[in-house]
Amino acid sequence: MGDNWTTIESDPGVFTELMTEMGVNGVQMEELYALDNESLHAISPVYGLIFLFKWRSEQDNRAALNESEYLGKVFFARQVITNACATQAILSVLLNRPDIQLGTELTNLKEFTAQFDPELKGLAISNSESIRRAHNSFSPPQPIVPEESRLADKDDDVYHFISYVPVDGVLYELDGLKPGPIRLCEATEDNWLEKVGPFIQSRIERYAQSEIRFNLMAVIGNRTDVLGQELASLEARRAAMLSTSNKDGDQMEVDGTSEDSSQELASVESEIVRVQEGLHQEAARKKRWHDENIRRKTNYVPFIFHFLKLLAEKGQLKPIIERAKTLPAKQR
Repeated sequence: MGDNWTTIESDPGVFTELMTEMGVNGVQMEELYALDNESLHAISPVYGLIFLFKWRSEQDNRAALNESEYLGKVFFARQVITNACATQAILSVLLNRPDIQLGTELTNLKEFTAQFDPELKGLAISNSESIRRAHNSFSPPQPIVPEESRLADKDDDVYHFISYVPVDGVLYELDGLKPGPIRLCEATEDNWLEKVGPFIQSRIERYAQSEIRFNLMAVIGNRTDVLGQELASLEARRAAMLSTSNKDGDQMEVDGTSEDSSQELASVESEIVRVQEGLHQEAARKKRWHDENIRRKTNYVPFIFHFLKLLAEKGQLKPIIERAKTLPAKQR
């Protein structure tokens, strides 16, 4: 069985690039701070939600579905290896949405495991070298690797990812630590985001007295693509309006519709500026994500060791250490 899956940071830039490295096209991750209609409409289409919370052992009286109730409809995999829950939660969304371009690797995985039980699906994910390699590429370099991994105890903070996704008119909670999917309610593509809110809020309220660290992210359509399509539509609309205006200018003056047309054209121009600004912001954000991911993947330890060695050879390291010892604790 595949091993050595490392923890990765819960970050939209990390998860977006992770999906890209797994071969998925046309999607990105977006961090959510609210579930109101206006906020969600601004980032549509939304394919699924991923919720991060501090895990604790507790009894869950909700019944998980039996395999016969969802096999062939819902892709559900048990988590059979530690540290893989982030990637597994992402896959729970990606592999349950036929409108997402999965790419060759994940398409083959989905088809190959279609009739597997949840345990075998989890094993297939854990043994996928390409998925594990993409996942581990975002782990911070460690100068000292312990020979044995220590199991978390009751004093450690353990965080877990679960997914919420609509499939064939039903909203599901997919948690790899459960024996099967949790059927939440009936939901359509148009209303599932309205219906999922109370379930997430209820989970937050269960921990509210002792925990405030939660993270909610959405798998959405690539914003550059979405905004690009919107811009093309607006520009086509503007061109049609200008063409009509040039042809019918005299008649529009007679009918008194010239002012209305000018206002409509001004409104379209304003929308074009808004979308163009959105594209510039998105490009800047994706560049920032890319730069941050490069820093995450870079091992600076050899440079630091070499730099300290040079300081020592030039006789500058010891004076720096001695000077640091004389500084107040807050300035060190």
